[in-house]
Amino acid sequence: MNTVDEVMFELKRLGSEQTRKTFARHGAPIDDMFGVKVGDMKTIVKKIKGNQSLTMDLYETGNADAMYLAGLVADGSKMSKKHLETWAKNASWQMISEYTVPWVASESPHGRELAMKWIKSKDPKIASTGWATYSSIVAIRPDDDLDLSEIESLLTLVSEKVHQADGRVAYTMNGFVISIGSYVQPLLKKAKEIAKKIGTVKVDMGDTACKVPVATDYIAKVESMSKVGVKRKTSRC
Repeated sequence: MNTVDEVMFELKRLGSEQTRKTFARHGAPIDDMFGVKVGDMKTIVKKIKGNQSLTMDLYETGNADAMYLAGLVADGSKMSKKHLETWAKNASWQMISEYTVPWVASESPHGRELAMKWIKSKDPKIASTGWATYSSIVAIRPDDDLDLSEIESLLTLVSEKVHQADGRVAYTMNGFVISIGSYVQPLLKKAKEIAKKIGTVKVDMGDTACKVPVATDYIAKVESMSKVGVKRKTSRC
């Protein structure tokens, strides 16, 4: 499986109308999507892993399934700043802007710089990508490689702005607090303080059963399992 046409043919074969409808309720572009379950994509990942050029071409198709697949395969450390910014700009829906792009950006030496730039964007889609990217960074990088002072400032920013932020931005800001409390041991106390201060973050999740996780509860669960500070090998899932 070495060409875009071959991968697209397989994605189309694996897609289903039911999954298309489910993803559409979550904001996916129904007219540019086959509706492939993530688990089913994993069979393609094994076949194209390491083919960076193919990965880039798949993202450029604009097809939601192909873009998500690209994020599962791409090596972010090999992507230029321009590539990453293009991916952020062209993300077609929240699964791409808040997961795919942050996954690859967090692997890049430009990740933190771009996360900070994106967080400041007035475009909600880009801002949510920024918060999600920083959340991915802290999940995979050693604490010694993190700017703890900068992260503390961002936690304070969340406490001041989260309840006035656009829905998806608020969602990813809340996720940022959870990530700090889960993965950055030196800032656990600060994250818990901020989580308690912001309380329940309300976001309209549309016609879905999804809920915004309560940061205090989530961090407490991680603590109870003695997993605070345990880093992940990759933020992909």
